[in-house]
Parts: sequence; structure tokens; C-alpha cells
Amino acid sequence: MSDQPLANDRTCPVGRSLDVIGDRWSLLIVRDAFDGVSRFGDFQRGLGVARNILADRLRKLIEAEVLVSQPAADGSAYQEYVLTPKGESLFPVVVALRQWGEKHLFDRGEKFSRLIDTDTGKPVPAMMPRTASGSPLSPGQTRVKKVV
Repeated sequence: MSDQPLANDRTCPVGRSLDVIGDRWSLLIVRDAFDGVSRFGDFQRGLGVARNILADRLRKLIEAEVLVSQPAADGSAYQEYVLTPKGESLFPVVVALRQWGEKHLFDRGEKFSRLIDTDTGKPVPAMMPRTASGSPLSPGQTRVKKVV
């Protein structure tokens, strides 16, 4: 992950997003934060990432205002890493990646974790971009308007 966007990505929101969350560890930290993980040791144990890499990614996510570090809610000497509103807005990104993986990366009958709607107890419905009128939006119905 570079600190500076590539020259051709300067006006691309996807490129800029990848500069912040585009490496494996950063996105997995965000995923785990959605699952309630908030302490350094818990992130490290769950992810199996080296301490120096975890510290670096947490620092970068704090600098990008995706996470905030704050004293532990239980009054202990620990720090907690908590999603900011900016970080919470990554939820659809994590869900979309999860659903893509569920659809394309598991063999028939292979078990995987599921994201469940706590109100219904059912799996979260598949996400789909929609037109202003609510119809499904296909890639062929869009174009990127380049900055000139």
C-alpha cells in the first residue's frame, strides 16, 4: 500500500480507496472490527498477523479515520480500536466481498460462514446496484465519466 496514489489513479475513487483499505490485512482488520474485535491482541490472534504488520495497518487505518483508538470501555489499561462512521460506511464493501466469495470461491456443499440478519435469522440478501427506479443495474448500463 503506497502513501501516494499512482499518477493514473489520482482521480479514480477505486484507486484512492485501495490506497486506504486495499491490502489484505487492512480489510481483514475492518472485517474483524465489524465482528466486534477491538483489541490489538484479539486482532493478532484472530488474524495470525505479525505484530509489526498489525501495528502498521492499525496506524494507517487510524490516520485514514477508518478506526479510532480509545481507552478500553472496561476501564483496563488496554486500548480499543473502534470503527468511526467513515469506517462503518465500509460495511457494504465488506458484505459485497463476502457475497462474491460465497458465490464464486466455494465448492458445492463446502461449508462457509454466513452473515445473518439478526431480525429475521436469515442470510443477508444479495447486494445489487440499482437504477434510480430500483431496477438491477448491470455494468453495461454504466460508464465512468473521466476528469479532463
